[in-house]
Amino acid sequence: MSSDARLTLITRPGCHLCEEAKAALDRVVAVTGDKWVEKDVSGDVEAERDYGDRLPVVLLDGKEHGYWRVEEDRLLRDLTTPQL
Repeated sequence: MSSDARLTLITRPGCHLCEEAKAALDRVVAVTGDKWVEKDVSGDVEAERDYGDRLPVVLLDGKEHGYWRVEEDRLLRDLTTPQL
Protein backbone atom coordinates (compact mmCIF):
# COMPACT_ATOMS: atom_id res chain seq x y z
CA MET A 1 0.00 0.00 0.00
CA SER A 2 0.97 3.63 -0.31
CA SER A 3 1.48 4.02 3.44
CA ASP A 4 5.08 2.84 3.12
CA ALA A 5 5.92 5.46 0.47
CA ARG A 6 8.17 8.24 1.74
CA LEU A 7 7.58 10.35 -1.37
CA THR A 8 4.37 11.92 -2.64
CA LEU A 9 4.12 13.80 -5.91
CA ILE A 10 1.28 16.33 -6.03
CA THR A 11 0.10 16.66 -9.66
CA ARG A 12 -2.77 17.46 -12.02
CA PRO A 13 -3.58 16.07 -15.47
CA GLY A 14 -2.03 17.88 -18.43
CA CYS A 15 0.92 19.21 -16.41
CA HIS A 16 4.11 18.76 -18.45
CA LEU A 17 6.34 19.52 -15.46
CA CYS A 18 4.48 16.79 -13.57
CA GLU A 19 5.46 14.28 -16.26
CA GLU A 20 9.11 15.35 -15.95
CA ALA A 21 8.87 15.06 -12.15
CA LYS A 22 7.50 11.50 -12.42
CA ALA A 23 10.48 10.49 -14.54
CA ALA A 24 12.87 12.16 -12.07
CA LEU A 25 11.28 10.36 -9.11
CA ASP A 26 11.54 7.07 -10.99
CA ARG A 27 15.28 7.70 -11.42
CA VAL A 28 15.71 8.55 -7.72
CA VAL A 29 13.82 5.52 -6.40
CA ALA A 30 15.70 3.25 -8.80
CA VAL A 31 18.78 4.19 -6.76
CA THR A 32 17.30 4.27 -3.26
CA GLY A 33 14.68 1.53 -3.43
CA ASP A 34 12.07 3.88 -1.98
CA LYS A 35 8.52 4.16 -3.30
CA TRP A 36 6.49 7.15 -4.37
CA VAL A 37 2.79 7.83 -4.79
CA GLU A 38 0.92 10.39 -6.84
CA LYS A 39 -1.83 12.65 -5.54
CA ASP A 40 -3.91 14.45 -8.14
CA VAL A 41 -5.33 17.77 -6.91
CA SER A 42 -8.13 17.79 -9.49
CA GLY A 43 -11.44 18.08 -7.71
CA ASP A 44 -9.79 18.76 -4.34
CA VAL A 45 -10.50 22.43 -3.69
CA GLU A 46 -8.26 22.65 -0.63
CA ALA A 47 -5.27 20.94 -2.28
CA GLU A 48 -5.76 22.99 -5.43
CA ARG A 49 -5.68 26.17 -3.30
CA ASP A 50 -2.57 25.00 -1.41
CA TYR A 51 -0.55 23.73 -4.39
CA GLY A 52 -2.22 25.00 -7.57
CA ASP A 53 0.38 27.53 -8.71
CA ARG A 54 3.39 25.42 -7.74
CA LEU A 55 2.73 22.00 -9.29
CA PRO A 56 4.31 19.57 -9.25
CA VAL A 57 5.16 19.46 -5.54
CA VAL A 58 7.33 16.76 -3.97
CA LEU A 59 6.62 15.77 -0.36
CA LEU A 60 9.22 13.79 1.58
CA ASP A 61 7.84 12.14 4.71
CA GLY A 62 4.82 14.43 4.46
CA LYS A 63 6.83 17.67 4.30
CA GLU A 64 7.31 19.82 1.23
CA HIS A 65 10.70 19.09 -0.32
CA GLY A 66 10.36 21.17 -3.46
CA TYR A 67 8.17 22.23 -6.36
CA TRP A 68 8.22 22.75 -10.14
CA ARG A 69 11.40 20.67 -10.58
CA VAL A 70 12.74 17.66 -8.70
CA GLU A 71 16.19 18.43 -7.34
CA GLU A 72 17.42 14.87 -7.81
CA ASP A 73 20.81 15.22 -6.10
CA ARG A 74 19.31 16.89 -3.03
CA LEU A 75 16.46 14.38 -2.88
CA LEU A 76 18.89 11.45 -3.13
CA ARG A 77 20.96 12.94 -0.33
CA ASP A 78 17.93 13.54 1.88
CA LEU A 79 16.59 10.02 1.30
CA THR A 80 19.89 8.36 2.14
CA THR A 81 20.98 10.52 5.10
CA PRO A 82 19.96 8.98 8.44
CA GLN A 83 17.27 10.96 10.20
CA LEU A 84 18.31 12.32 13.59
